[in-house]
Amino acid sequence: MNYILFDGPHRDALLPFTFTRPVADLRIGLLTLREKWEKHLGSTTSTLTEDYLEAKYPMVELEENVMIHASFVPTPQLVEQVKALQPNQAIRCGEEYVAFYTQQGQETVDFESYTILEYPEEEAITVFNTWDIFAKNGKAIELDFELLTAGRTSEPIPETVHCIQPERIFLEPGAKMEIGVLNATNGPIYLGKDSEVMEGSIIRGPFVLGEHSQVKMGAKIYGPTSAGPYCKLGGEINNSVFFAYSSKGHDGFLGNSVIGEWCNLGADTNTSNLKNNYAEVRLWSYETENFARTGLQFCGLMMGDHSKCGINTMFNTGTVVGVASNIFGSGFPRNFVPSFSWGGHGGFVTHLPKKAYETAKIAMARRDVEFSKDDQAILDRVFEDTKGYRRE
Repeated sequence: MNYILFDGPHRDALLPFTFTRPVADLRIGLLTLREKWEKHLGSTTSTLTEDYLEAKYPMVELEENVMIHASFVPTPQLVEQVKALQPNQAIRCGEEYVAFYTQQGQETVDFESYTILEYPEEEAITVFNTWDIFAKNGKAIELDFELLTAGRTSEPIPETVHCIQPERIFLEPGAKMEIGVLNATNGPIYLGKDSEVMEGSIIRGPFVLGEHSQVKMGAKIYGPTSAGPYCKLGGEINNSVFFAYSSKGHDGFLGNSVIGEWCNLGADTNTSNLKNNYAEVRLWSYETENFARTGLQFCGLMMGDHSKCGINTMFNTGTVVGVASNIFGSGFPRNFVPSFSWGGHGGFVTHLPKKAYETAKIAMARRDVEFSKDDQAILDRVFEDTKGYRRE
């Protein structure tokens, strides 16, 4: 069967992360939504997304296709229902169509002619807003841990590591750790292939560390926290998600936050995740172009791909930083920093694409990854689409 993951109506609510990727390639837990679906289905997938992303994320459409709403996290029950779909059947959850089997072009779907199968809303795990990524990360970690470790045996845990509930701790081949604490009481802990946890680190699950990622010496990490491949984590971190290739390698606090790809947080960067008056956090919404209610008391930083901040940067509660921005200096920058911004508390100027791309090429080359023409074309479009937010 040909499976296609489509963005769905919540793409704009997931900006700035969906500026540079389809919804399917958001990471929650250890795996991206696409990786989860592909592992469950035993099949590759393609993507229906924005036109400017298609060169990098093309769609493969055949005569028969199952379309899947990418904002739904696959669970074993949902996957079985998707696998069992027959032509002209659709799965609905509340007002959302989760998946449907079409023998026509996806643009001509008329659900009036479909047999509708219901999926209970209380069973669904959805990523409809940016804050869902960290708020629902604990459940996603549990699901990924079960998916990746079922029927397998962990590599031996070194004797110098103090473990609580070691049966819920899994080390992939090449994972290294010495002289630290792993506490899986509140959730599982997974160390990916060739990852490393340096001496003196204390980690409470749920926690997952992607392949080739690194936890620096003396780090204090509270779950649910996860990092994709090639990340560096240090200092104090609580309930946060790093997509891939991003670094917070030094002291400083990060909490209830989501960090995209190719980001770097300078030494002693600190984020506030709780307002002084304990009020509900409002977060910038690209969908409404205003500050949206989150329903959350704890919410820190949302940082888009290729953004950086200098040493001693302070972020206020509920700050959104767009793509390819560079923040530095004393004081709190405003809690919405548009893409391609350069500056800090004293004000911002435009971070010129030429300069941003030079930095991206150097940063990516350090990990043997090419900054491709497709990457540049995507960022060119983001620069144009976000002009209205910047003071040019």
